[in-house]
This record gives sequence, C-alpha cells and structure tokens, in this order.
Amino acid sequence: MRKFKKFVSTAIIAAMAGTLCLTGCGSNSSSESSTGSSKSGKQVTVAVVQPMSHTSLDQIRDTITSELGKDDNIKVVTDNANGDTAALSSIIENYKSEGVDIVVPIATSTAQTAKSVYDGEDTPIVFAAVSDPEAAGLTGEDCANITGVSNNIPADEIVKLIANFQPDYKKIGFLYTSSETNSVSTITAAKKYCDDNNIAYEESSISNVSELQTAVESLISKGVDALYTGNDNTIASAMATYTDVAYAKKVPIYCGADSMVADGGFATVGVNYVQLGKQVADMVEKIANGEKVSDIPYETISDYAKYVNMQAVKQFGGNFDKKAFEEFDVLVEEDGTSHFNK
Repeated sequence: MRKFKKFVSTAIIAAMAGTLCLTGCGSNSSSESSTGSSKSGKQVTVAVVQPMSHTSLDQIRDTITSELGKDDNIKVVTDNANGDTAALSSIIENYKSEGVDIVVPIATSTAQTAKSVYDGEDTPIVFAAVSDPEAAGLTGEDCANITGVSNNIPADEIVKLIANFQPDYKKIGFLYTSSETNSVSTITAAKKYCDDNNIAYEESSISNVSELQTAVESLISKGVDALYTGNDNTIASAMATYTDVAYAKKVPIYCGADSMVADGGFATVGVNYVQLGKQVADMVEKIANGEKVSDIPYETISDYAKYVNMQAVKQFGGNFDKKAFEEFDVLVEEDGTSHFNK
C-alpha cells in the first residue's frame, strides 16, 4: 500500500495546493487563474459556485481552479453560499448580471439553482458532483446549455464494499438527508439492490445537522451492523458527530467519497473528487475554446477511489481479515505506518 500522511491523503494535498478561493456568503471572490484572452480576443470568465464548505466540495473547487489556472485564456472567480439557500440564488443572480461566460455549480442544489436562474439563457452551465442529473432535471430539451460530471456510485458497489469487510453482516443502515436529491437517489438505488437480493436494511433521513445524532442512534438501536452514507453534503459537513456516535457503538461507517473517509469514515469505493474536478475543468476548457455544450454529453466519474481509515478501525475496534484490505489504499493511518501491503 502507498503511504499517506496522517489525516489527509496525497491527492487531497495536491488538490488543496491550488488557489484557495473560499469566500463569505454573497461575496464575490476574485480568484483569477490568468489574465490572458481567448482566441476571439475576449477573456473567458468562469464562475465556480458551491453551496457550503466541506472537504469534498472544497476539493472539487480547488482542483477546478488549479486546473483552469494552467490556461492563460481563462479567469476564475468563486463563491460559497455557506449553507444559505437564499444566498446561493443571489450569488448566481449576481454572476448572471455580471455576464460571466461559464458557470460551474458544485452539487445538485447549486446546479438546479443555476438552471433556474439561467432559464432560457445560452450561458453554459457545467455542473460538478450531481449524482442523478436526470432526476435533478438537468437533462432534456430545456437543458441544451447544461452538461457536467456526475458522481454516481453503482448500488452493487456499495453492498460489495460492506461485504468485503463484514462478510457476515446481517443488516445495513442507510443514512441520508431528505432534501438532497443526490443523496436520496444513491440510497434509493442501494435499497432497490438490497430488495432485489434479499438484503436486510434500515433507513433514516434527516432534514438538518441537528437531527444527525438521533438518526444514527435510531439506526443502531435497530441492530444494523454497518452504516452507509453516499454523497451527502449535509452529513459530510458533520462527520465528527456521525463518527462519534457510531464508533462508540462499534459500528463502521462506509462512505461515498474519499474526503468523507479523510474526515473520519471507515472505507469507501466512491468518488475521487480530484479526478472529478479534473474532468469538469477539461469540459470547461473545451467550451472556452469554442465547443458547443450540446455536443458535450454529461459524464460519470471515470476513476473510483478505494480507501480505508485505519484510525477509524482503532476507534470502533474492528477486526478484519488482512485480505479485505488488498485493493484499498490507506487514506488515514493509525500510527504513521501502513498496516497492510498490496
């Protein structure tokens, strides 16, 4: 196994080496990637907008700005709504008024807001990290100006992940935020897979972070052997609470992203957000150089991450077969050394 620095992976460090552009809600950051001009003589301005700050979303933003910073024809500005839905709409409205050339909304809610604000407009929208673009209303005839990269995780991979470490598990606990289309669609697909394969599960949803502890305790009281949360922004922003409650009861948490593992989750076969950010940046460059959005169909993430957190194992007292770790890299170590070799 490759060795990673404690708490943060090499991939995350590389992504965060990019220009940090996080700003207050409603403020217009001036993270300029360049001051050049496009082939048409007009500088292309790209606005990257995120709904809140947590490791996954920040990682996407930093990768996009870093990659686009290599292009002398592109200028990047960023903004963060810090969890304020009203502010999210205002931020995008402001960018529309300013006439930015390309909008990059991170996460489903941001992409849906961008679509609403730019309804009937031709401004290209390149979404990042939308689990189910069709369910989110980001495909079809009224979305000719929209493309992007989905962070969908196949349902069978979720169950295989749990079975890999806990082959004798009896019941899975699915936890998600009810208002997040991306999270709901992932869990819906996972539940269908479980139903089709006679796998027992319990589910619990929250509407805000204040309900997280109670939801976790409820699932554990129903006898789940493992917990799973997909690409859920609300829960990802409160991993400390999630892990404290679950690990005290010795229940592992499986996640939909490497960043969630870095923040305390146990294991993932999920989204490599650096890879996702690179794919989004590549799309933006194509559009900046004259390609039509309608000629660029949305993509899914091309490279899944397989990581484990050895500190988490220590916290919940896991005892796993060494072979279970063979396809995984250590994202967070227990004591500064890798415990298993490929």
